[in-house]
Amino acid sequence: MAKVIADTYYEKAIPQLIDEILDETGNVKDTASEDLAKIRMNLYRKRNELRRLFDKIVSKLNKQGYLTDIEESFMNGRRVLAVFAEQKRMIKGVLHGESDSRRTTLIEPEETTELNNEIFSLEHEESREVYKILRTLTKNVGVYASLLKTYFDIAGEYDFINAKAKLAIDMNANHPQVFDKAHVHLIQAYHPLLFLYNKANNKPTIPVNLTLNEKQRILVISGPNAGGKTVTLKTVGLLQLMVQSGLLVPVHADSEMGIFKQIMIHIGDTQSLEFELSTYSSHLKNMKHFMENANGKTLFFIDELGSGSDPNLGGAFAEVIMEELAFKHSFGIVTTHYLNLKVMANKVAGIINGAMQFDEKNLLPMYKLITGKPGSSYTFSIAERIGLDKKLIQKAKALVDEDHFTLDKLLNRTEQDLQHIDKEKNELQKLLKENERLKKEMQQVLNKEKHLQEVERLKHQNKISEDKLQYLKDMERRLKAMIIEWRKAEDKDKVVKMIHALLFNQKEKMVTEKHQKKLNEKFVEIGGDIKIGDKVKMKQNRQIGIVKEIKGKKAVLQVGVMPITVDLKQLIVVKDKELQ
Repeated sequence: MAKVIADTYYEKAIPQLIDEILDETGNVKDTASEDLAKIRMNLYRKRNELRRLFDKIVSKLNKQGYLTDIEESFMNGRRVLAVFAEQKRMIKGVLHGESDSRRTTLIEPEETTELNNEIFSLEHEESREVYKILRTLTKNVGVYASLLKTYFDIAGEYDFINAKAKLAIDMNANHPQVFDKAHVHLIQAYHPLLFLYNKANNKPTIPVNLTLNEKQRILVISGPNAGGKTVTLKTVGLLQLMVQSGLLVPVHADSEMGIFKQIMIHIGDTQSLEFELSTYSSHLKNMKHFMENANGKTLFFIDELGSGSDPNLGGAFAEVIMEELAFKHSFGIVTTHYLNLKVMANKVAGIINGAMQFDEKNLLPMYKLITGKPGSSYTFSIAERIGLDKKLIQKAKALVDEDHFTLDKLLNRTEQDLQHIDKEKNELQKLLKENERLKKEMQQVLNKEKHLQEVERLKHQNKISEDKLQYLKDMERRLKAMIIEWRKAEDKDKVVKMIHALLFNQKEKMVTEKHQKKLNEKFVEIGGDIKIGDKVKMKQNRQIGIVKEIKGKKAVLQVGVMPITVDLKQLIVVKDKELQ
């Protein structure tokens, strides 16, 4: 947008000059000149005076029954009465006309004639004054004539940009990658007009995927009538013209399009009575122009190459034309039913076959282009499906060259097999996508499980670290107390023994506790009433013992080789884990 206004500037004097004279609707303001203000004031007064007088006359004549239902009208800019024809002589005034049925006469009352004349004169003066004011305004603004012309061009440019944007939105258009070379690579390309029509009617549009490059410059599209060959050809042509005109196009954003110096088109019947050209002669004339002027920067489109003549002779000429255009390294798309063109496509360098798919079972076109193979015309299949007499079909088959018929039948069968393969390919793609989705979900579950395991490991490490820290703090506290005791005590040897017992016995205690903890991991708490013979765990030191005797609120336990007495409240019944 900035480039559009790069070579201009804003002149505030222009809108100021215009705003002094014109209002928002483009009418000259009353304040544009003193004379105009006076004229319009007089007009206002005279019109009010005329309205009051005319209303008075209408009311009077209505009571006398002289006026029709419409009562009044306007003729030649003057207010007139609608009088019954038989009563017209009863009213003095100027006769302005009659209705088509001559039952109503239009009369300007004598009393308003002078006022109407004055108003007419003032209106004429107003027109002359407005003309005078506008001439002065034009003269004053004319100083900026070149700038105004630039503004006009900018307004047109902005309007064009806005129109392009709106069209692009309607078509879901994108900006393909554009290269300064002969190249076409279309992904999900739509015919713009067909897309808009189907969109308005809530119908789907089948996209086209197509590539023309140095190795495959010319595409020969074959297939049944009404199968979409010409639409595909026109899709590529229209999109190329749109891109080279600066428009966005309805294709996938990853599409690539080149720039061609020439675009040649031959579509439809071009016969001319004026120039005495038949269908085929006009066709050959255009082909002559193509062959003489085509080059490596040419993109051509030929619909039904070689049509309009004897199939054998027309096919021969079509083959020569194709070879010449391929020799000149031109790019293009050709539609045909000729078998020889389908055969030569894969033999001549740069020419490839393409076919429009057809649903033979339902006898419906699929409007989908596949490249790399020719297509069948489905002539006999269509005849059989519509119920043509089988004898006639057999007779027609007998007239066709056997090789020709066999090849068409082979193409028919090949295309159906490819459609089946495409269907299976699409189903496989769906399964692969589903498999990929399940794989991602499983990976997420595994990642979550790993995360939980890592959290538990860190928690365990933190617990061990907390226990060690608590042990060190406890040791520090005790050592500080012993140092204080050392300073106070007279018997230093006694304190030394206490320190020795603290440092070395604590290590033995930690080893014993660790061993006991491992031992306790072999049992599970089950709780319940304590009976003789039960395995129990002491809550304080977590040791395991067997109840040998119960004495009131206490129990005698066998722990190792020594019996000990423990309160029942400090015991809990346990079981071996492997016995659970």
